[in-house]
Amino acid sequence: MLINDDFGIGDNMFIPHNTMVFDRDSTIVYETLIHSVRLGSPEANDTVHPAIKRKKIEVQYDKQSLLYEVYKRPHVDFFLKTISQWYKVVIFTASMSEYADPVIDWLDQDQTMVSQRYFRQSCVAKDGNYLKDICLAETDLSKVCLVDNSPVAYDLYKENGIPIPTWISSANDNSLLDLLPLLDALRFTSDVRNILRLQRFGL
Repeated sequence: MLINDDFGIGDNMFIPHNTMVFDRDSTIVYETLIHSVRLGSPEANDTVHPAIKRKKIEVQYDKQSLLYEVYKRPHVDFFLKTISQWYKVVIFTASMSEYADPVIDWLDQDQTMVSQRYFRQSCVAKDGNYLKDICLAETDLSKVCLVDNSPVAYDLYKENGIPIPTWISSANDNSLLDLLPLLDALRFTSDVRNILRLQRFGL
């Protein structure tokens, strides 16, 4: 797939006024922006395409040292660079900060794209699930969306949710690129829920 500048990268005339909240992962296994496995676990034996960018990250938790291999979803670098010029980007994950912070640091190595981070302690626990309270990132619900592979995560604010397919290992995944036209349109609307409502009902 050819990647070009049709989405306006480098246009400094637009000042972001909306907030885009992204799930980094909903569990250790099923991911939105990345996929990770704990080395030594059965999942670590799964084959991941060699073209997928990866990094080993050591996590200190509960007096233990755990080693994870983290894989970037295809096109995530281009995707984050693009939307960070359109929105205030927030990462909201159900993971603990001890694990999530090093991964987000890898995704945003220059610390220029992600404005805020929220972790499991900021989630609302309900029936064994972790729901994302996006009002922590933006109190005006007309100006905030949550992209998540788990619909349960945006159960508190269904009208603000944007679903995305789960990614594990496919090198041919284009879901992030497919999302860009919608996100491009949403940044100019006065109330994101109006467009997302139409999308939800297939109109």
